Amino acid sequence: MRILVATDAWRPQVNGVVRTYERLGEEASKLGAEITFITPSEFYTIPAPTYPEIRLAMPGFSWIRRRFSDVLPDAVHIATEGPVGWMARSHCLSKRIPFTTSFHTRFPEYLKPRFGVPASWTYSMMRSFHNAGCGVMVATPSLAAELSGRGFDRIMPWTRGVDTTMFRPRPVRRFGDDPVFITVGRVAVEKNISAFLDLPLPGRKVVVGDGPQRAELEARHKDVLFTGKMTGEDLAECYASADVFVMPSLTETFGIVQLEAMATGLPVAAFPVTGPIDLVQQNVTGVLSNDLAEAARQALTLDRGIIRDKALDYSWESATRLFLNNIESALFAKLGRRVPARRGVIRHAASA
Repeated sequence: MRILVATDAWRPQVNGVVRTYERLGEEASKLGAEITFITPSEFYTIPAPTYPEIRLAMPGFSWIRRRFSDVLPDAVHIATEGPVGWMARSHCLSKRIPFTTSFHTRFPEYLKPRFGVPASWTYSMMRSFHNAGCGVMVATPSLAAELSGRGFDRIMPWTRGVDTTMFRPRPVRRFGDDPVFITVGRVAVEKNISAFLDLPLPGRKVVVGDGPQRAELEARHKDVLFTGKMTGEDLAECYASADVFVMPSLTETFGIVQLEAMATGLPVAAFPVTGPIDLVQQNVTGVLSNDLAEAARQALTLDRGIIRDKALDYSWESATRLFLNNIESALFAKLGRRVPARRGVIRHAASA
């Protein structure tokens, strides 16, 4: 099965969406599926307003048409609601090509504080974007329930995995022996990092990541270590050098960083919101509370071995199989066919 994935989130961005699709491409090939990506790197781009690290693709509909013609995909998946996603969606609708989508990012909650755009307007646009497809994949049950209540149709579950070989307990202490509270992710207003920095906690706080708010927050919190962007073994060692992972975000749809922390044996302290409530087992793998400082202090007492064991349940192979099953069931439903009992190749269904 050849799948064409259109995504606005791609290297050099470092975030959960990029990591998800990079790993999806690797795992899918092991299961007999070939994934080809259309990314912003194929277009002329401009920096995103207030977020220059993210490049926005400029319209290139003729290029989109050529890419579809070259790949001849059996299925199409649109990962993001950015310019690349909208171009792919437009092409699919004009050619009556079935496609699926994913809901990865709460743009309504991001755009409101940055530009004052009412969340209801953005949700209306996103509902139109996703409901035009054969199905929208979401990462957690709580998010599925919320989107269903907002009028999103044909919602399908698609969880995530974690690399438990890279993210594992290690005998390292990069940040000293005092209790270390760490958060990992984009240093931007929507991640609510300031809520973590203002917590009255013992020991040391560490922020791993970069973003438009870093300079401001670093200047205001001289006692906090900002490491900048970390990847690979360096990132894994950062997790392993901490005692509690603090998740201050109120707008996650999943939060792969939580799984990475748990795979390292790190307990999670978070608000009881979408993402954490779907991944964290209360008082076992973490503590959820509206009092984030108290949650972080209580998390210090949890058993790291049990936390690691729970994280082993999340594999990228299982996540990829679920993605492929969603693709097949959504596509066959659109074409009015039954899914075969044994996985086969859907020959150019996108052009049927």
